[in-house]
Amino acid sequence: MSTTPFYGARFHRDPGVVYRQLRRDHGPVAPVQLEGGVPAWCVLGYRELHYVVGNPELFGRDPRRWNRWHIVPENWSLRAYVEPRPSALLADVEEHRTRGAVVRDALDTVDSFELSAAVERICDTLIDRFAGRGFADLVVEYTHQIPLLAMAKIYGLADDEAPMLTHDVALSGQEGEEAVRAHERTVARMLRLVRERRARPTGDLVSHLVKHPIGLTEDEIAADLFITLGKAHLTTSDWMGNALRLMLTEPRFAVDLAGGRSSVGHALNEVLWEDTPIQNHVGRWATQDIQLGGKPIREGDLLVLGLAAANADPQVRPHGHEGATGNHAHLSFSHGEYGCPYPAQEIARTITTTGIEVLLDRLPDTNLGVHPEDLTWRPSVLMRGLTSLPVTFSPH
Repeated sequence: MSTTPFYGARFHRDPGVVYRQLRRDHGPVAPVQLEGGVPAWCVLGYRELHYVVGNPELFGRDPRRWNRWHIVPENWSLRAYVEPRPSALLADVEEHRTRGAVVRDALDTVDSFELSAAVERICDTLIDRFAGRGFADLVVEYTHQIPLLAMAKIYGLADDEAPMLTHDVALSGQEGEEAVRAHERTVARMLRLVRERRARPTGDLVSHLVKHPIGLTEDEIAADLFITLGKAHLTTSDWMGNALRLMLTEPRFAVDLAGGRSSVGHALNEVLWEDTPIQNHVGRWATQDIQLGGKPIREGDLLVLGLAAANADPQVRPHGHEGATGNHAHLSFSHGEYGCPYPAQEIARTITTTGIEVLLDRLPDTNLGVHPEDLTWRPSVLMRGLTSLPVTFSPH
C-alpha cells in the first residue's frame, strides 16, 4: 500500500489538500510517511478519531508499544513527542488517570481573574514597544510571546528567562536536529525549576505539583511541565495568531475590528474548526491487531490523530465554516481520557481572548500589512501557525 509524505513543502504549504487527497484515496484511515521515512497511520475521519481517543484500552499512549522503534533515526525531529519518558501524557490509561488528575488539579489553582489581569499587563508592555512605529509583526512581537510570558508567571519563572524559553519551546515543535536539542534544553530547565521549588516552595503551580501527596518524582514533574509548557505556548500562540489573521482578512469580521468584542469569540471558535493550532497529534499505539476504517492495524502500529482533517470531515461538516458559529463539537482539544483538561482550555481561552481584545482596544485601526497570500506558515506536521503577521496602524 502506497504511503503519502506527511512532511515537506507541499504539506506545509496547504495541508488541507493533502488531507483531502488521503481521504479520497484511502478513506478515513490512511497510511502516511512521517519525516525520516517513519511509517504511521493517520486517522482522518471524525467518527474514527472519536473512536480511537474514546478507547484508550485499544489505542494506548505508552510509546514503548511501538513496533517501529528500530527504524527511528536518532535525530528524528518528532522524537521529543514519542520517546518514552515519565510523563502523565505518555502513560497508559490507569496511570494517566491518577497522574493526570494531579496536573489538572494544579492547573485548576490558576485564578482566571488574576491571569487575565497579568495578561493585560503583558500585552500593554508588548504593545508599548511598537505602538509608536505604526507597524509591527504580531506573531514575532506579540502573539508568540504572550502565552509563554503568562506561563512563566504561572510557573513562577523570572521574566528574563522567557526569551530563551520562547526560542526553545517554539523550535522543539519544528523539524530537524535543532528541535531535538531545543527539547533537551527545555526539559533540563524544567528539572532545575522542580529542584528549586523542592528546596524553596512558593505558591505557584510547580510548587503545587512538588508538594502533592501522591509524591511525584522530579523527572515526572519536569516531563509534565515540559509538555504543559509546550502545549500552552505553541497552541495558544497559534490560536491567537490564526484568529487575528482571520479577523484581518475576512470581510465578515472587519465591521467589528474597531473595538468589537463579539467577533473575537466567533473568530477563535472558527479557527478551531478551520485552522486548528494542533493539526496532528502523535500519537496512539494499537494494543492489539484491529480493523479501523477498513484498514488492518497491527499491534504496536503508530496512529497519528488527524485533528484538522477530522474537523473538516465532510461526513459531519458538509457545509464547511457555515456550521462553525456556536458549534463546539470540534476535536481541536482532542477528546476522552487524554483530551486537553478543562482548566487548561480555560487558561488558553483567557490568554487568547485577552490578547486580542487588548490589541483591538489599543490599536483599533490595525490592518494587514501584506497581501494575505504572502503570509507563510511555520513548517510543522504537528502545528498550524504563521511565521509572521505584518500589520500597520496609526502610531500612538
